[in-house]
Amino acid sequence: MATINEGRYSADAGADGKVLFLIGMRINHWWQVWRWGPVFTAMPKMLAELAKHPELGLVGKPRLFMSGKVLLVWQYWESFEHLAAYSRANDRAHLPAWRAFNQKVRDNGSVGIFHETVLLSDATVETVYANMPVFGLAGVTGAVPAGRRGQTARARLTGDATDVPVVAPY
Repeated sequence: MATINEGRYSADAGADGKVLFLIGMRINHWWQVWRWGPVFTAMPKMLAELAKHPELGLVGKPRLFMSGKVLLVWQYWESFEHLAAYSRANDRAHLPAWRAFNQKVRDNGSVGIFHETVLLSDATVETVYANMPVFGLAGVTGAVPAGRRGQTARARLTGDATDVPVVAPY
């Protein structure tokens, strides 16, 4: 069981250059398991490979979310360069899976895939966690008491310590 950090904390500075990468799939036709099954099983192979080789650039613990027909894997990467290099490497699990998808499924509508890449910066990222185990970006950069980065979202983003919280901080 994860240790709960009581009270409020924030991700420590250190997001500069890191990447939030959201990747997933949507099963459009449940009955066509032969089409979406290989897409579904490709991601665990990639995540196992990345866990075994931290030098490839995946940092922190990926999180899986499922909602209806959509599966989403939330990942943090050391840099966009690491992510791009992994995605194009002939000797890694991703490129063969990408090629297989484009060869077998590509435009038949049975399964969709997506990704979103977000470059992170200390100047544009604000976080707060309350009564949570270490999670998200804090799992990558470290966790500090929220008050150290600021008592409000505006203060954590801009350094404006004059911004007054509407709820008493704890």
